[in-house]
Amino acid sequence: MAGLTIRSVRKNYGPVPVIKGVDLDIAHGEFVVFVGPSGCGKSTLLRMIAGLEDITEGTIAIGDRVVNDVEPRDRGVAMVFQSYALYPHMSVYDNVGFGLKLAGTPKDVRDAKIREAARVLQMEHLLDRKPAQLSGGQRQRVAIGRAIVRQPDVLLFDEPLSNLDAALRGDMRMELARLHKDLDATMIYVTHDQVEAMTLADKIVVLDGGVVQQVGTPLELYNKPANLFVAGFIGAPNMNLVAGTVDAINAGELTIALGATKVRVAIEGATSLKAGDAVTLGVRPHALTADASGPLKGIVQLIEQLGNETVVRVKLAEGEEITAVLPGQSGHAVGAPITLAFDPASAHLFGTDQLRVG
Repeated sequence: MAGLTIRSVRKNYGPVPVIKGVDLDIAHGEFVVFVGPSGCGKSTLLRMIAGLEDITEGTIAIGDRVVNDVEPRDRGVAMVFQSYALYPHMSVYDNVGFGLKLAGTPKDVRDAKIREAARVLQMEHLLDRKPAQLSGGQRQRVAIGRAIVRQPDVLLFDEPLSNLDAALRGDMRMELARLHKDLDATMIYVTHDQVEAMTLADKIVVLDGGVVQQVGTPLELYNKPANLFVAGFIGAPNMNLVAGTVDAINAGELTIALGATKVRVAIEGATSLKAGDAVTLGVRPHALTADASGPLKGIVQLIEQLGNETVVRVKLAEGEEITAVLPGQSGHAVGAPITLAFDPASAHLFGTDQLRVG
């Protein structure tokens, strides 16, 4: 296995820029997830690494070798697509080993590699079956087996779980995490599902509009989003983002006016903000509590009872709508008043440039 280095990579389709200067370092053995909304460029960047898309500018190196002009089959990568693309007339055994057969791998070596891949993926009992006899999760395992049997330097995954139902996606996430640990492989995984990104990644790369917005561990992105886009994208439910103005500045703390409501926000270090500056206040739904002494007063618009917690949609007195996730089975009712509070240290603040303050 090997690491990956991406320097100043751009991709244009005619005059239209799609990837706008990406720089990344992916270490050997890392599980890196590219995440972002549809059309952000994450699959295009993955396909450029695989050699399925030409690079307009910049370089991509796998290990110490620049692979810009290297054919896909010679790059030392293997890719698992959203579509399983299995041969329906072949057994699982033959599907997994088909690429090795085309490459002229001796039969005994091919057999050993197929059976080892089957052992790693816990599908030894499926080798004689045809794809039509498999569940969706089993078919995805076969597609993964076909990739890992080649023992590539880098494994690439393009939204491989999006065709599965929710329960099966959860099971397959655990399978992929276990596979990464067993193989000690360098893996790059594309998804629009930030829950997949948070649960699988050693490192997340957040993309929007072909630009890297932030790179970091899942908790780094959750706890300290670099800008408004990352703040609104990472976390479920989404972070509440409310427009306000700076009312007062004290050491390590700001008072923010949200209309007639004033709230306190703790910040780290010095700030260039001054009274009257426009800001955006960010508060995670799980950071809100029902507290009669809190500053946020509103009316309950919607309730989702999930058993262990309750999701409450609230319309504030100023007209903004926010979401709170309250522990347990809430006794609140639609149309009833509610008052919410949050720890000033749990809040996030963003300036007019949309960058994090503090």
